[in-house]
Amino acid sequence: MILGLTGTNASGKSTVAKYFVKKGFAYYSLSDELRALLKKRKIPATRENLIEAGKHYRERYGNGYLAAVVAKKIGKKKAVVDSIRNLGEVAELRKIKGFILIAVDAPVKMRFERARKRMSRRDQKTFFEFTAKEKEELHGKGAGQQIAACMKKADFKINNNLSLGNLYKKMEATLRKIGKKANHA
Repeated sequence: MILGLTGTNASGKSTVAKYFVKKGFAYYSLSDELRALLKKRKIPATRENLIEAGKHYRERYGNGYLAAVVAKKIGKKKAVVDSIRNLGEVAELRKIKGFILIAVDAPVKMRFERARKRMSRRDQKTFFEFTAKEKEELHGKGAGQQIAACMKKADFKINNNLSLGNLYKKMEATLRKIGKKANHA
């Protein structure tokens, strides 16, 4: 079983991924692939550089390039793939039998507060900056980030709008639904 994660910034995708890893899934990240490519080129892995690198590699090798790289690494393992941000990546991963895409979201003010708490160098400092960057990431075209379109293609959606315990309950319920869907396939 291959689970893919897409969703808005600071919605809890990494928390969801860590949860699946505890359940025995191998972890892969399209963003980690970009970080490795940037490191080879001695470019800092800032949010802007990651976005530009993603666009560059999608333009050069096709919108599904990063997903294809990860798909080769996965093989037959049970895995979770994080950081899916382009419809080409979704299409590439859909080639894997049984691939399930999960969208993670939360209210924008809640996500901004989470981003502020983690104080990553990649996060915006003001709510205005946060929402402006999000608008750009949600509705990109071509080789850009198309998070909203990816979320629409999701098989399951998790609204991470309450406590961590509530998120875990939602993930358990999602895993049960995925299991039922797989048994009926």
